[in-house]
Amino acid sequence: MGIRDHQTSRPPGGGPAYPAPAPAGTGPALRRPVADPGEAPQEASREASREAAVPGRWRYTRHLDRLAAVAAVAGGPRAGGPGEAEAVAAVLRDPDPVMAESAVVTHLGRRAPRLLPGTEFPDWARALHPVLDGHAFPARRLREWSLLKAIEAGTDWNAAELAAASDWCQNTAARSLASREALTLLAASARTRRVRNTAAQRLRRSAA
Repeated sequence: MGIRDHQTSRPPGGGPAYPAPAPAGTGPALRRPVADPGEAPQEASREASREAAVPGRWRYTRHLDRLAAVAAVAGGPRAGGPGEAEAVAAVLRDPDPVMAESAVVTHLGRRAPRLLPGTEFPDWARALHPVLDGHAFPARRLREWSLLKAIEAGTDWNAAELAAASDWCQNTAARSLASREALTLLAASARTRRVRNTAAQRLRRSAA
């Protein structure tokens, strides 16, 4: 009997024939899966989409928690390290810019009062300044914190800047600063009656 061109084998019981298995090493080589170069950006996009799907109030709280955790590591004499600036930049990339800027402003309000005006605060403010560029609300708040810290430290400050500052800044200055020059300015020309009265009352108490 001659050699058949195509050998077959039959399963027990006489079922239909199927080709015999190829000898080892003669079958097609298995190829390893090749990574899709677009997979990483797609995964990042999916992650951003999942983040955006979280309700804004939850993201706001989560942003504040992350910023507080980074600040705890970057606090003290190392204030203003790159880690905190990077964390603020990440928050500002949130798809809801109003919520993101509000979270950053809240973080500034928690962080700035704890920093010494003449040493820690300037380094911290310099590190955050470029990150806030293009974000009007937190950028202005950082400038106003810088003004308040300058008055607190007794260094040079601009009276016109305080006179033109936001209601928040004027109110904070009237309630917390001890500078008679600043309080006198606010008592005379603050934008709201409430701030003028607060500044005047503190001047009277300091003179008593």
